[in-house]
Amino acid sequence: MMPDDRKYTKSHEWIKVDGDEALVGITDYAQSALGDITYVELPDVGHPVETGEESGVIESVKAASDIFAPVSGEISEVNLHLEDEPEIINRDPYDDGWIFKMKEFEEDEVEALLDAPDYRALLEQRE
Repeated sequence: MMPDDRKYTKSHEWIKVDGDEALVGITDYAQSALGDITYVELPDVGHPVETGEESGVIESVKAASDIFAPVSGEISEVNLHLEDEPEIINRDPYDDGWIFKMKEFEEDEVEALLDAPDYRALLEQRE
């Protein structure tokens, strides 16, 4: 089930704004396409990122995939649980499987991303 409380990118990341911070992760579609996730390279806390910039890497038994910043901002926290249990993303990509938090992000960039119905339509076009 795809949550309606966040925005989505065409590269299959999601962002959920919570006050002055935003959680970022990959979608269920992305984790499913990757298969069993074996490693997550997390970004550096305090690192400024631009929209679309590589902000980490996810490795699986099938492939490695870059994680892209959905909006411009600063990495404020990373999910350290993923260092020991990267498979959390497979089990729960929308909650416990978040990858990093951002602060000082561009809210207008968030608004410009896909909402859940638009992201669902994007996925349907790929089928």
